[in-house]
Amino acid sequence: MDQQGLGHKRRVVGAHYGTMDFIAQRVTGVIMAVYTVVLLVGFLFMGELNYENWRNLFAFTCLGMPVGQMLATVAFLSVIWHAWVGIRDIWMDYIRADGLRLFLQVLTLLWLLGTFAFFAKILWSL
Repeated sequence: MDQQGLGHKRRVVGAHYGTMDFIAQRVTGVIMAVYTVVLLVGFLFMGELNYENWRNLFAFTCLGMPVGQMLATVAFLSVIWHAWVGIRDIWMDYIRADGLRLFLQVLTLLWLLGTFAFFAKILWSL
């Protein structure tokens, strides 16, 4: 408790505390929205829904560069960053015990890194 009995003090670091998280959430949200539109357009022009067309949706190239895979990777990294900021803030806001909060944050990071590894293995093996 602080001296006035108003509750726990919260240390604020710098004048722009939370600004980067706010910007990251907005930028990753826009990237995910744009990629969703790109996928919807791809589905509309895909024709028959089969494995080959689904694979081609992610494996198309332009000038020898794997554009489909690169776009999907950027979108998935945006999902991971967006999720990390959101879940980390939930742990920071609602878990008071420092040890438990650190444990949950480490588990969250491991889970997100594991999902990215699984994603990369699948996508880049096309």
